[in-house]
Amino acid sequence: QMCEKFTICGNSMEMLVQNNLNLPKVTEEDGCDFLTFLLFQDKCLKKISSGLYTFQTYLEYIQETFTSEKQNVESLCYSTEHLAHTIRQMVINPDEVTIPDSATQKSLRTKLKSDKTWIEKITTHLILRDFTSFMEKTVRAVRYLKNTRSFSV
Repeated sequence: QMCEKFTICGNSMEMLVQNNLNLPKVTEEDGCDFLTFLLFQDKCLKKISSGLYTFQTYLEYIQETFTSEKQNVESLCYSTEHLAHTIRQMVINPDEVTIPDSATQKSLRTKLKSDKTWIEKITTHLILRDFTSFMEKTVRAVRYLKNTRSFSV
């Protein structure tokens, strides 16, 4: 349907397959699953906080391109930044959390920009899909954390 509506579908399926956005992911090795969380809690929290800070740039891209939902995306950006900061404060050494510098963010924003509506829509879809997956794992880790110590986010 998107191909018919936007008529810009040359290589559209290749765009989905060639997802080279390098979006943050939480993997088993990050220690965020139930069985390893107690042993690798700090490692998991670093990964989550770093990932949330990285997603900020991607969410800002969505804010620029998905203007029909500008207010919702602004709220999402703010909440994501707040959560990243809160989790970073729970890490034993908060300075070990990777936060992209402005040059990295600018480079990424440039890489994401496209003059083709189709590519923008696919990029937005991929970012939101991976952000949703990342947040599902984040929520699980926060639940584990909540069960192991008293805190409020």
